[in-house]
Amino acid sequence: MAHQPRHRTPRRRRVRRAAVVATAALAVAAPLSSNVTSADAATGRSWDRLANCESGGNWHINTGNGYYGGVQFAATTWRSFGGGAYASRADLASRAEQIIVAERVLRSQGWGAWPACSRRLGLTPADATATDGVLTATFKHRWSYDGNSRRSHVEPLKAVGAP
Repeated sequence: MAHQPRHRTPRRRRVRRAAVVATAALAVAAPLSSNVTSADAATGRSWDRLANCESGGNWHINTGNGYYGGVQFAATTWRSFGGGAYASRADLASRAEQIIVAERVLRSQGWGAWPACSRRLGLTPADATATDGVLTATFKHRWSYDGNSRRSHVEPLKAVGAP
C-alpha cells in the first residue's frame, strides 16, 4: 500500500475546489454582466473594460511582448493610426490619448482588432455604434474566413457630427 501524504492533500483539494467554484461563478456571472449594448459601446466604460481584459487595466503597461498600453497596441498600429502625435509608444501616452487612437482603430477594424477580449466581453461589430458622439458604423457585408461565416465586416460611415 502506497503512502499517501495527508498534510498536503486537504489543502490542494481546498484550493482546487475554490478555483472550480470561482470559475463556475465567473462563467455564470460573465454573460449576465458583460453584455455590451450599443448604448454604451465605445464609451469610457467600454474602453476601461477592454483595458481590464487586455492589460489588467494598466494604461501604461509595457508587457515586453511588442504590445503597449491599456488596449495593447502593436507599435505599428499605434503609429499607423496617429498615435505618434501623442507619444512614441502607447504606454507613454495618457489614457485619453490611447482612447482617441483606439477609436480610430475601432472605426477601421471594428472590435475584431481585439479578438479575444472583445469576444469575452461580448463586443461585436453591431456594438460599434456609439451614442456618445464618437462613431457610427453599419454592416457592409457578410464574409467567411476559414469557413466561419458568422464573422462580419464593419464599414465605418463617419464620425458623428462630421461633414
